[in-house]
Amino acid sequence: MNTQFDIVIGIDMETDVGSFTSYYNGVQKGTPRLLQILQDNNAKATFFWTGHAAENNKNVVADVKNAGHEIGCHSLYHETLGDPIFPLPNNWPLCPWEVEGRIRAATEIVQKVSGVLPTSFRCPRLWGSTKVCNVLEKLGYKADASLPLYFYRTSFKPYHPSKDDWTKEGDLKLVEIPNFCDLTMESNDEYNRDRDQWPLFRTEGADFMLKKSVDFIKYVAGHNVRPVLCFYIHPWEFEEMPQDGIDYGEATVIPHPFIVQNCGDIACKEFNKLLAGLIKLGGQVKTAEQVAAEY
Repeated sequence: MNTQFDIVIGIDMETDVGSFTSYYNGVQKGTPRLLQILQDNNAKATFFWTGHAAENNKNVVADVKNAGHEIGCHSLYHETLGDPIFPLPNNWPLCPWEVEGRIRAATEIVQKVSGVLPTSFRCPRLWGSTKVCNVLEKLGYKADASLPLYFYRTSFKPYHPSKDDWTKEGDLKLVEIPNFCDLTMESNDEYNRDRDQWPLFRTEGADFMLKKSVDFIKYVAGHNVRPVLCFYIHPWEFEEMPQDGIDYGEATVIPHPFIVQNCGDIACKEFNKLLAGLIKLGGQVKTAEQVAAEY
């Protein structure tokens, strides 16, 4: 393939299985495996840390920093900062007046733990908003990798968002980096989630994801735009996760099978194959900060 394109590997550093646990087996055990894969492919990623994850995993923050990867921010507790896309029980979004305080506190914690002021951000679950982008602009962030293209299907390239509508181009200095998806398929989901990339690299395999990636590259290049493949993955995907539910005394949380399917060894193998395949096709791996600097 002759098309030049960029790859952004965004890794969301949070509790296992998103918000459904309170522990960090993935951060502690999955991150070293991810770092090895990235090293083997001579690739630098952006690690988006919640403040709580950074504060409780200082040794891993140091490992990520020492390996030369970008340190980003991912909220304080993996809370809903922006506009919810689909309903989740007992998961109300923050009030607009709470957003700045949460992001500011998270930023300060990540900076204190890492010694680096984060300039790249990602909202939990990719649930961003216009309010979030304006706060990030105020706090001096350079990049936000929150936009779920599968849902909004607006800009398929990095752009400066509008202060009035984060899904449209405008005059903010902040650069929004959309998370790519399949723009060509017919969706059978009311929220278009079947267009999304995650977690196909481990549930369907690297070859499947390579084809999806190439289809996106061709689609974007067909509009005379340099494609940017922005991925979102999690360290807990690279450590085996519980399959039969998570007990909390008053209830047991049982994730849908695809959420934890093929976590661990298979995820490591398939992600390595995917990353190596994309690089072989000519992809240049960049951090979110590097992409933002180019726009």
